[in-house]
Amino acid sequence: MTRYLVVPQWQGSPSSRAMQLIDGALAIAGDLPRSATTILDVPMEAGEALGTGVHRLSSLQRVRELIAAALDSSAEPVLTVGGDCGVAIEPIAHAARRVPRLAVVWMDAHPDLNSPETSPSGAFAGMVLRAVLGEGAPQLALPEGAVTAERTFIVGARSYDDAEIEAVTALGVTALDVDALRDPTALAAAVRDSGAEAVYIHVDVDVLDPAEIAGNAHPEPFGLAVAELTAAIAAVRAELPLAGSSLAGYSPASATSATDDLGTILRVIGALA
Repeated sequence: MTRYLVVPQWQGSPSSRAMQLIDGALAIAGDLPRSATTILDVPMEAGEALGTGVHRLSSLQRVRELIAAALDSSAEPVLTVGGDCGVAIEPIAHAARRVPRLAVVWMDAHPDLNSPETSPSGAFAGMVLRAVLGEGAPQLALPEGAVTAERTFIVGARSYDDAEIEAVTALGVTALDVDALRDPTALAAAVRDSGAEAVYIHVDVDVLDPAEIAGNAHPEPFGLAVAELTAAIAAVRAELPLAGSSLAGYSPASATSATDDLGTILRVIGALA
């Protein structure tokens, strides 16, 4: 049975709507099975950068500690629901400690490959995948080699900063665009051929086309349809065991409209769970 960990973290987001990530996470939590769901009490304070170039670092570190404690006794896969994409860093670290040859599939309209030196916003949500690969702020980055570039897949990204384009080439990660996902088996084949033993799948809702979901603070045109996204996830899961997953970025315009997109969100959660 899938366990759900809901983390209404907003401190990693660059958006002026960051606090609305709390409404999104709690709305999703309301439709998850209560007996299998844990909701973390995320600190409300913004936190300090501590001279690192990562905004609100101290709060991000505290939330990561809370996630680590919540995951500590878990042997089965956990679906972590954000909040911003920064909630994925500790669940991936937890999966990598259990699976030496872990593949990470990062489904996001943005590759999140900036570093503190290259980030235009200073927000950790835009640096998470770089930290997964062992680079960036040492207070948050995974140990070098815990997740390797040859088993890292960026899926559906269509808005890159210049430094992120350079990073894709320099690091050697695989990037599959939206067109590649028209064939749902393309991603699965790439992940299988990487030699991974299991896979972690992260989904930012902005990987979807804006026509598919309204509660998206960073809409990018020409994204995936829900059916394309869920088919790709299903194909990957048919090839490899799922070591963990996360869903982030649901930012409804208001608490009252937070339920408007839940049909779409729950289809994605169903694919991950």
